[in-house]
Amino acid sequence: MTKDIKSLDTVKLATYLEKQIEGFQGPLTAEKFSGGQSNPTFLLKARSGNYVLRRQPPGHLLKGAHAVDREYRVLAALRDTAVPVARAYQLCEDPEVIGSMFYVMSFVQGEIFWDPALPELAREKRMPLYSEVIRVLAALHDVDVNAVGLSDYGRSGNYFERQVGMWTKQYRAAETEPIEAMEKLIAWLPANTPPDDGQQSLVHGDYRFDNLIFHPTEAKVLAVLDWELSTLGHPFADLAYLCMCLRLPSFGQISGLAGKDREQLGVPTEAQIIAQYCALRGIEAIENWPFYLAFSYFRLAAILQGVLKRALGGNASNDKAIQVGQMAGQLAQMAVALI
Repeated sequence: MTKDIKSLDTVKLATYLEKQIEGFQGPLTAEKFSGGQSNPTFLLKARSGNYVLRRQPPGHLLKGAHAVDREYRVLAALRDTAVPVARAYQLCEDPEVIGSMFYVMSFVQGEIFWDPALPELAREKRMPLYSEVIRVLAALHDVDVNAVGLSDYGRSGNYFERQVGMWTKQYRAAETEPIEAMEKLIAWLPANTPPDDGQQSLVHGDYRFDNLIFHPTEAKVLAVLDWELSTLGHPFADLAYLCMCLRLPSFGQISGLAGKDREQLGVPTEAQIIAQYCALRGIEAIENWPFYLAFSYFRLAAILQGVLKRALGGNASNDKAIQVGQMAGQLAQMAVALI
């Protein structure tokens, strides 16, 4: 973590939280987590314990982006489900407190693995961890959204049709230079969207290893992080996104398994991941898999283009944002190779 106290008025923040969160006691200090590209995240150390604060970045924001209020809502809704999440304490929509909307949640102590090859673990411990990752994903998609109060958390209809349209608009709003591969995807995806099969669930939107906190000694997920992109949608989008992330190069800001021998590592193949997921959810097979993968590449490319746009405008939460944003073209080319 890197210290970034100047961006938070910790005295004013402590006064506010003492009034809003039962048992909260200041004074507090704040340290900014070094990871992440979207919503700046801080570890708050107070007399009453440790907490985590997620805020919108300051400055002009694209419409619908950095929806920390949606993150807070879904965390609160999932509190008593089989999906492990941090406890949501307080949402503040008043920008006068720290300069932008934010929420505070519990601090979950555990391990985060940035490399899905899991070099920190012995080979025999890797497969159980992957199985747990898939188990939690299946549990997420089995959540009864009506029972947890999220029936209006997203729109009905063809999820992929809506998403392609939305991310095309987001990409156009953040475009800095023409990317030929993105233009091909913008034309191909709408023409090849599978018909709506009626499947709808709560989807995370950014489900990958480094958005999970693991138990330090057991193959157990303690908390799923970063719900900014969550909505009601098609569950295959999350599964394809996870598999897409694992297809990425083993170097760069988002690390994958490209070029690595999964059997030698002791981690599952893509086919094994899909098979376990389908077995857990009672699904026989997944058709149109290349489309779901191509869509995942396209969406991440559009997101990273937004990161680049903010970085060039001096409004990014991470000093490596330009490097990350420049991956957009590479991702688009990988998607085009699939189609």
